Amino acid sequence: MGSLNALVLFTVFIPACRAAPLPNFVLLFADDLGYGDLGCLGHPTSLTPHLDRLAADGLRFTDFYVTSPVCSPSRASLLTGRYQTRSGIYPGVLYPGSRGGLPLNETTIAEVLKPLGYATAMMGKWHLGLGAGGTYLPTRQGFDHYLGIPYSHDMGPCQNLTCFPPDVKCFGHCDTGVVTVPLMHGETIKQQPVDFLELEEKYNNFASEFIQTAVNKHQPFFLYYPSHHTHYPQYAGKNSVGRSLRGPFGDSLLEFDSTVGNILQTLKRTSILNNTLIFFTGDNGPSLMRMSRGGNAGLLKCGKGTTYEGGMREPAIAHWPGIIRPGVTHSLSSTLDILPTFARLAGAQLPSVQLDGVDMTDILLHQGPGKREAMFFYPTNPSEKYSVFAVRMGKYKAHYYTQGSALSDTTPDQDCHVTSFLKQHDPPLLFDLESDPSENYSLSTKEHPELVSVLQQIQAFKDKFEASMQFGESEIAKGTDPALEPCCTPQCTPKPECCQCGTLSL
Repeated sequence: MGSLNALVLFTVFIPACRAAPLPNFVLLFADDLGYGDLGCLGHPTSLTPHLDRLAADGLRFTDFYVTSPVCSPSRASLLTGRYQTRSGIYPGVLYPGSRGGLPLNETTIAEVLKPLGYATAMMGKWHLGLGAGGTYLPTRQGFDHYLGIPYSHDMGPCQNLTCFPPDVKCFGHCDTGVVTVPLMHGETIKQQPVDFLELEEKYNNFASEFIQTAVNKHQPFFLYYPSHHTHYPQYAGKNSVGRSLRGPFGDSLLEFDSTVGNILQTLKRTSILNNTLIFFTGDNGPSLMRMSRGGNAGLLKCGKGTTYEGGMREPAIAHWPGIIRPGVTHSLSSTLDILPTFARLAGAQLPSVQLDGVDMTDILLHQGPGKREAMFFYPTNPSEKYSVFAVRMGKYKAHYYTQGSALSDTTPDQDCHVTSFLKQHDPPLLFDLESDPSENYSLSTKEHPELVSVLQQIQAFKDKFEASMQFGESEIAKGTDPALEPCCTPQCTPKPECCQCGTLSL
C-alpha cells in the first residue's frame, strides 16, 4: 500500500485531520517475561503501573505467540516477520564471539520503514550477532542509532552486576572466561564493563533525545526497546531496588516499567502520543530453572525452552489513543505479524521474500478476528528431520513432539524438566486451549470422534507449511572465535581480563 493510501486510512479514523502524518512506532520487548508476570494479568505483587495503564487504555492480546522459546531466534522473527529457520538463527542462541548473526540480506522493520523517511533507533539487548568489525550490529540492520549491549547480560563475568548499594552482589552466576559485558553506542564501545545500576538512566536519556530530535525535524520515527529486564540475573538501579514486594525479579520488572513510563511521558510532552502506536510483548517464557527469580507463566504449562504454552505464549498490548479502542482480543497473533502491520500502517512496501507474518490491522483498528489461521511451534534446536513440534489452529493445539528443558526445571510438572526426553506422539496430543489453557487434558478422538476432522485440518496446515519451509544455513553452527569478542582495547593482553575501560562520553 502506498503512502497516499496510508494517509487515507488515517483520515478515516481521525476525521479532524485532513492530511494525517505518518505514525510513529515504539516497540517494547521484555526478556524472559512470563504470561503471569504483569500486574494487569493478575500477579498480586508485580508493580507495573505503566504497562497496566497501557493495557487498560489499549488492546490486550490473550493468544499472542513468539516463534521460539529462547532469545536470539525469537528476536530474529520479530524483526523480520519470518520464522528463524529461514534466516538461520538456530539452534540455540548467539554468543559474544559468534561468527554468525542475522544475515544482512534479511530485511528488518527498521529497513522497511527507512525508505519513507523514518528515523530509527534501538536501545537495549540486540542478541542477533556482533561479528568481525561489527558486521551484524543494529547499525548494519537499518537502525540509525544504537545504545545497548550486543548480547545477553549474563554472557560475561558479572562481578560488576551488583544491586544497591553497589557492594551487595546480585544473586546468581554469569559466564566466565569471556570479556566483560560492554555498552556500545553505535559501533563503539563506550563502557566495559557496563555499569548496570546507571544503565536504565542512559536508556531514558537516549530515548528522550531521540524522540525530541525526530519531533523537532517533523520526522516519523521507530524506536525499538528490547530490554534486559527481566532476564536472569536480575538487577535494578537505586530508583527501583527494594520498591517491589516481589524481590529482585519485581524490582527488575519495575525498572523496565519505569522506562516505559518515561517514554510515555516524552511522547505526551512532545504532543505526539496520539500519533504513536506502542506495541509491547516479550521474547519467550520465564526461566523456571531460577524458581521465583526466573518469572512466572501463570496458568500456562512449563516455560522457557519448551514448546508448551508457557514457553511461547506471551502477554501483548497495543496502545494508540483515539485509534485503538480499549479492549481484549482473543485473535491468534504473533511477533511475526508486527512487521507487516507496521508496514501497512506506514504505507511501506513489504520485502520481496516469503513472509510468515500477517497484517494485524483488522485486529487493531476494528478488533476483528484477524487473518492468522495457524501458529507453528519450533523447539530450540529445530531440524528438517523433526520439523514442527506443535501446531495451533483456532482453539486447538496439537503436539507432534514434546520435550522438556533445563530452562524449565524445578517445577512440579515433570513434563517440563530436562529429563523429559524427546517424545513423538502419533496421533498427536490435542488440547482445547480455550477450556484447558494449561494443557492438562489431552482429547481423545475415540471419546470425541468429531475431532478427527480437526486433526486432519491441522495436519493439512502443517504439511503445507513444512512444504514451504526452506531452512537457511545455520548462523549459530558457524561457531565462535574468542578474537571476535568485543574489547574496548583490542590490542591489549592478556585477554579477556584486559578488556576493561572507563566510561566515555556518549
